Amino acid sequence: MASDVLDYPDIAQEVKGAMNGGRLKLNKQGVLFKNNKTGIVEQVHAEEIEVGKWLRAARGYELKLFMKNGSVYKYDGFKDTDRSDLASFLKKQYEVELEDVELSIKGWNWGQADFNGSELDFRVGSKSAFNIPLGNVSHTTTGKNEVILEFHQNDDAEVSLMEMRFYVPPTEDSEKMSLEKFHENVMAKADIIQATGDAITSLDQIPCLTPRGRYDIKIFPTFLQLHGKTFDYKIPYTTVLRLFLLPHKDQRQMLFVVSLDPPIVQGQTRYHFLIMSFAKEEMIELELNMSEKDLLDKYEGKLQSEMSGPIFEIVSRLMKALVARKITVPGTFRDSKQNHAITCSYKSNNGFLYPLERGFMYVHKPPIHIRFDEVGCVNFARGTGSTRYFDFEIERKNGDVFVFSSIEKDDYSHLYEFVSNKKLRVKNRGMKDKGKSKDYDELFASDDEGMHDAYLEQMKAEGRQKDDDDDSDSSSDEDFNPDQGEASDIAEEYDSNPSPSSGSSDADYEPQEEKDDKEEKEEGEIDTEKEAKKRKKKEKKVKSDKPKTKRKKEPKDPNKPKRPPTAYFLWLNKTRPELKEKYPDFGVADIAKKGGEWWNKLENQQEWKDKAKILKEKYDEEMKDYVPPENPEPEEKKAKKPKKKKASPTVSPKKQGTFKSKEYISSEDSSASEKEDDKSKEDDDEKKSEASGGQADASGGEEASGGGGSGGEAEGSGDEGKASGGKPSDEEMDADDESD
Repeated sequence: MASDVLDYPDIAQEVKGAMNGGRLKLNKQGVLFKNNKTGIVEQVHAEEIEVGKWLRAARGYELKLFMKNGSVYKYDGFKDTDRSDLASFLKKQYEVELEDVELSIKGWNWGQADFNGSELDFRVGSKSAFNIPLGNVSHTTTGKNEVILEFHQNDDAEVSLMEMRFYVPPTEDSEKMSLEKFHENVMAKADIIQATGDAITSLDQIPCLTPRGRYDIKIFPTFLQLHGKTFDYKIPYTTVLRLFLLPHKDQRQMLFVVSLDPPIVQGQTRYHFLIMSFAKEEMIELELNMSEKDLLDKYEGKLQSEMSGPIFEIVSRLMKALVARKITVPGTFRDSKQNHAITCSYKSNNGFLYPLERGFMYVHKPPIHIRFDEVGCVNFARGTGSTRYFDFEIERKNGDVFVFSSIEKDDYSHLYEFVSNKKLRVKNRGMKDKGKSKDYDELFASDDEGMHDAYLEQMKAEGRQKDDDDDSDSSSDEDFNPDQGEASDIAEEYDSNPSPSSGSSDADYEPQEEKDDKEEKEEGEIDTEKEAKKRKKKEKKVKSDKPKTKRKKEPKDPNKPKRPPTAYFLWLNKTRPELKEKYPDFGVADIAKKGGEWWNKLENQQEWKDKAKILKEKYDEEMKDYVPPENPEPEEKKAKKPKKKKASPTVSPKKQGTFKSKEYISSEDSSASEKEDDKSKEDDDEKKSEASGGQADASGGEEASGGGGSGGEAEGSGDEGKASGGKPSDEEMDADDESD
């Protein structure tokens, strides 16, 4: 049933001041929390839970689970509406009450300190002011009247609490807490590493790759101590996440890798991995400083008092029993030389990439572990250098990309097959080739072999686009086509190289550009591909006279039956008010998401499917009777609009006879026109003289001779120049200018 499991996908667990996001799941067996960062699943058994508490926190509400052994688990990020579901679930499945905790907001810094299990509860009156998990205390000292607490640091925490001091006033009352009693309670539950007693065993001068150097290793029941020439390290077993045993590619060494969180800190350097190197053939004999009873009770016979064998195998068995973690070894992957690792480079450092059953492990500088569940996709890319190598890229879901380069092409098919079997998404694999292994030469062949090169194609496309832009700029004035009857006049008046005579045909005329091109070709130059494209484009522009028509959308018919909603939407329309009432803080997307969860858990889905089926049948019947209307376009739209002619340059109206420009008019033509004007004037004067008598006739003759004085001079000068064949004088030229 749905009530047997509670699932919260966005919950954070508080660990030493850091909020680790993850997924919380409650079932009959207990509480499960999966860390999004590390992928570790932490389980709390139901029989170990003693009490649960519900209180207000910074990110909403917090659930605190107190164990019978004194430990406390904190889960933050709940909403107020989740309290009822959690309370009923804890009561029904675990028989645990969920208590409400009221917090003091007075801001007082004096009160009473109560020790509840592994937690210090500072109370002001009857309410709790704050709580301190004593497991976070790394060191404690006492002064005259105060106790000083120092805390473990967590690199993942944005703000860390370094130190806290409690002033304990002196008192003789035995009921009140004294300074010594306060200090003893803190020491009893604090996580303080003390090298007390003898070590279980020790190893001398073990070579380590990270941190680099040779260290004497002492193995204690709760922590590991490394002693080097410069630095010493203490590693609690609680900080160990995973153990790896990896064979070196030279087949002579074994690498033992310990994953740590929080990491080893040395100044500003953080070591998330401890990597020890052991010779494969080195043997060792160890005697454990433990009694047979302790070996049976604590480690269930996994360890013996005397152990002998290869050193890497003995250390692996010891760490596995002390840390209580499984050891990860390479799986079925083999490269072209039947090794478990691939030789590659990360940035500028050489190393080995181990494809494991649940992730990738790279050693050693820097050590990298990538789980399959956090991989978004992988990519195979051509190497920047020789085609003998390729790059392998791993992209996480959070956007981080790791590029492992300089992998030999012989390992490509093995790595590709491994990735495909693990069902990892390959970024550069097409849908047609899904599940098929490509050959290295097919995917990474060079340009000389005629294979597809995306970069080369991009450069070619940009070059073609640039050529098209140049062609469009150079041929922007070629659309003007004057009428055939006026072409000769316009060319004669405006062209820089007009035809030699008006009677010459178009075939004899060549523009200056074509002449230049022709001359260049005659000189022996080769017609390039670019010029051929230009000529083709010009021909297309001349031929393409038809206007482009836009595709019109068909109008919607309001009488057409509407498609019915599905069963889910019928249910959601009715349930939406209930969702909004129960989750008032939810937005549209949250409501839709929660509605999908409710629908998946709904038992009576068939009821809504039947309703949707009835509506679908009704819709099908209506569609059978529906006849789409004939919607012819109106005649006005059908009628073709007259084409608008492009505006042509204005040409002055032609006079009767042959039109010639001013620069082609000779002096003979000008004198002839002036004679015609004078003759018309004389005819008018003769008519006037006939009406006015003889005196008028005499005066008209004088007027005629005087009125045409300048014209007569021009005419005479023109005749003289023509008759003599010599040049006219300066005075005669001035007279010609005045007449013009």
